[in-house]
Amino acid sequence: MAKKNTTAPDLLEVERDNKGRIRSHIRNSWLVETPEETVRQHYVCTLVNEYGYALDQMAEEMRIDGERGHSDARADIVVWRSEADKREKNIPLVVVECKAANIAVDQSTYKQGGAYANYTKAPFFVAHNNRQSKFFKVDQSKLYPNWSEIKDIPKAGDSQKEIDKILNELKTFKEDEFANLLHQCHNIIRNREHLDPAAAFDEIAKILFVKTFTERELRAKKKRNLFTKEFLKDQLGDDPINDLFAKTKRHYKTDKLFAEDDAIRLKPQTTEAIVEKLEAYNLSDTGEDVKGIAFERFLGRTFRGEIGQFFTPRPIVEFMIRMMEPQEGELICDPASGSGGFLIRFFELVREQIAHDIDTQYKDYEDELAQKKLSEAKRAELLLARWAELQQELDQSIGDEQGEGGTRLWRLANRCIYGTDANDRMARTSKMNMIMHGDGHGGIHHHNGFLNVNGIFPGRFDIILTNPPFGANVEPTDLVLPDQVSVVAEAAAKYKRAYGKAYVEAQQTLFDAAEKEMPIASLFQLPYVNSPKLGKVKTEILFIERCLDLLKPGGRLGVVLPEGIFNNPSLKYVRDFVEDRAWLRAVVSLPDDTFKSSKASVKTSILFLQKYTAQEQDRFGTARTEADGKARKAVLAHYQPRLTDLEAAMQQAKAARQAAKLKALQRDHKALVAECEARLAQEARALLKQAWNYPVFFYEAEHVGITATGDTDTWNELYPNPKVPPGLERTCLEQYQAFRKDPKPFLLHTAA
Repeated sequence: MAKKNTTAPDLLEVERDNKGRIRSHIRNSWLVETPEETVRQHYVCTLVNEYGYALDQMAEEMRIDGERGHSDARADIVVWRSEADKREKNIPLVVVECKAANIAVDQSTYKQGGAYANYTKAPFFVAHNNRQSKFFKVDQSKLYPNWSEIKDIPKAGDSQKEIDKILNELKTFKEDEFANLLHQCHNIIRNREHLDPAAAFDEIAKILFVKTFTERELRAKKKRNLFTKEFLKDQLGDDPINDLFAKTKRHYKTDKLFAEDDAIRLKPQTTEAIVEKLEAYNLSDTGEDVKGIAFERFLGRTFRGEIGQFFTPRPIVEFMIRMMEPQEGELICDPASGSGGFLIRFFELVREQIAHDIDTQYKDYEDELAQKKLSEAKRAELLLARWAELQQELDQSIGDEQGEGGTRLWRLANRCIYGTDANDRMARTSKMNMIMHGDGHGGIHHHNGFLNVNGIFPGRFDIILTNPPFGANVEPTDLVLPDQVSVVAEAAAKYKRAYGKAYVEAQQTLFDAAEKEMPIASLFQLPYVNSPKLGKVKTEILFIERCLDLLKPGGRLGVVLPEGIFNNPSLKYVRDFVEDRAWLRAVVSLPDDTFKSSKASVKTSILFLQKYTAQEQDRFGTARTEADGKARKAVLAHYQPRLTDLEAAMQQAKAARQAAKLKALQRDHKALVAECEARLAQEARALLKQAWNYPVFFYEAEHVGITATGDTDTWNELYPNPKVPPGLERTCLEQYQAFRKDPKPFLLHTAA
């Protein structure tokens, strides 16, 4: 029997029978239930219940004969202003393009919906996949593509004046609304509590953490999962918001995001006003695209000036992540994560890969069943069973903290993404930013990026992407302190189960360093290359070695660096250090003003490396040994006679007790030995370059999608996008991809 709603007869509900079928209310017939049909029938109910349209105003599977010459093209749902308009075949009001829940609503969906709307001359179309709905208006006076995103579509019974108002509205996004709401909350706190922008943001962040945590807890308990003013008042105790904050802190205890004495320090009236404002958004249900973009816009608008150095512009993030070509199962780390841009984009891209693969598997199974002689009911039963099995892989809540089990999305969110930031505010910000974008926050920590924590230790990562701080120094007085390496027992046990012996050994190194109060820089090799005595070292130099250490053999690194690293003669030792350990894949020089909005005036380039595999490191070592041998033979042949003469003269002076002459000869001998060693190193490096010679991709960019003020630039030549400069045949990314297939020298890898 069909399942009908008995509690709210006025609402239209999805109906199913016991034969694996779903009812089409519009066509008044039973259809084989497929994932796509499920999405469509749910949205029909939405159009009826929320927008007020009647079934007689709608059609399903309407043939679009003119769509690019395909006679089998069909619109999922078409809506007219009235039953009469439908009957008389007048121009419809809305076209809806539905996709299965795991298929991303993206540009291809917009193009399909836009094409159907253009053919039918409908002024609106919707792209929908059960997880999100995108609304568009269509300007029939312009050439295709001629649509722009809007807030919503008209409701049934809207007057022409109301419809015209929607058509004439400027481009409006739900994420703009949420960003504005967060900004209003920020202003309430600043005005009522008289806090500076950063301090006011800290209080909002705490409430957002409480709201997110509470709504997830309520959802897990299958209760009404909305954190409201009324919910807050219903809590027991004299200080309900801080009681909830205490629970939230315990949940995030291992991440060290909050101090023991941290509290929400707002008047109760202020807290209630903020909670009431935020009631409009259920953060456990609101789409990641809305929450994530809104949160980043709020950050930028609120206090980019105060923490601009922690933001890597989105076009740079997008370019660097695309150069890495991340794949499912790979691990990423940003040891200076700032607002979390690299980690968020990695999460989004790999999540899309997983969803696409699940869709492909389903379609393959559908094709497989099509070749078999099955009844309609049996085919539907098998399809739905396979669909449910595949969909489970997109459930991020199903995981195994004791090991490596869990769904594909759980593993992505809990075992593949790691980051640290030494600034407590930014660590919280990046964690909340990831939560807003769909999660994957578990590996984010408030921690010194040079020190191991959780799963962040040497030899672990396939990808490192980072924009480390420039210009500061790590001093010899910067020590490894016990509180930097201490881990609560519960967390230590969890990490040990997850990462095994490698984690224990990595932490033991830090425990030993803390016990001896060793300088942080003493854990690295670069500070000692030029001198046996430890001095201060530039932060960006130490980050280069840290990133190389964190990579597993064959791992890839993309890092933003000041151009002095690439061309300053005094930093040649850094370049040699890198070249001894990794392939130089590409150097992309950025315009002078790329990071001006982030308070960085220095010109920068992006360095892309790939760490040698064990075999490649062995081959390099052999080449280096041979180069050293050849150089030693040639250089000593040149210097040995002079050294021999000086050594003989020193013996004579010593025998004759000519102290002054002996001292002068010893000084000359020492200088000649130093000259010989320098020449030997130079010749050995030159011979090594000849033996280990390969082309390196070099690109100097002029337009990277961002201006000196941080605004969006007219052009972006870094990767394919709608703003590629006119006349540019291939973007930087496309040229690099062509180069990798046929590596003709763009810049020959020769001695620096």
